[in-house]
Amino acid sequence: MVLKLYAVSDGPPSLSVRQALVALEVPFELINVDFGAGEHMTSDYALMNPQKEIPVLDDEGFYLSESNAILQYICDKYRPGSPLYPQDPKSRAIVNHRLCFNLSSYYANISAYTMAPIFFDYERTPLGLKKVHISLDVLETYLTRTNTSYAAANHLTIADFPLINSTMTLEAIDFDFSKYTKIHKWYNDFKVKYPDLWKISESAMKEIQHFAANPPDLTHLNHPIHPIRKIKN
Repeated sequence: MVLKLYAVSDGPPSLSVRQALVALEVPFELINVDFGAGEHMTSDYALMNPQKEIPVLDDEGFYLSESNAILQYICDKYRPGSPLYPQDPKSRAIVNHRLCFNLSSYYANISAYTMAPIFFDYERTPLGLKKVHISLDVLETYLTRTNTSYAAANHLTIADFPLINSTMTLEAIDFDFSKYTKIHKWYNDFKVKYPDLWKISESAMKEIQHFAANPPDLTHLNHPIHPIRKIKN
């Protein structure tokens, strides 16, 4: 039975899992979750993920959420020994660290500035901008200290996917991060060296740009966390 991935087409966590599955050549069925229609808020979806977050992996009835956990799981189960998730304890620890850094800081701060104001009733503020630069500065520091070509090693790992997709949302809103030279080179090298994987991100970026120019009406969505933007008639 083929893996099923419940995902959205423009969400960085979903994109990262898709890229890992493609890179690992693991067959899967992609099931689109209609975020705008609130499909992830239903009781049926909650049976798979009580957090009602996206993505969710279905491996023959074994449901796994949290994109970091999914990335680690598919490597361990389907491609153990892959350089995408090295087995050496120190090398793996760096990969795990970068995954945690992205989730807790990099993506959290960047998406709050790039994505949240597009879909919900948030504003881009000076404090939000400061947090973006703090996160960029930290990643730039990591890349400088390790002097590696990629986020966690001198080769591609699963840590690159979420960090690439977080950074992609900056490009989507025309945010200039070129002064962070290590990040800028790593990000653009990924596009050139992995064009098939980048196509997944690029397609999402175009969607984000469309929504940025045409903010979606989500007034029907009773979201438990995010404030819904009121649409002026």
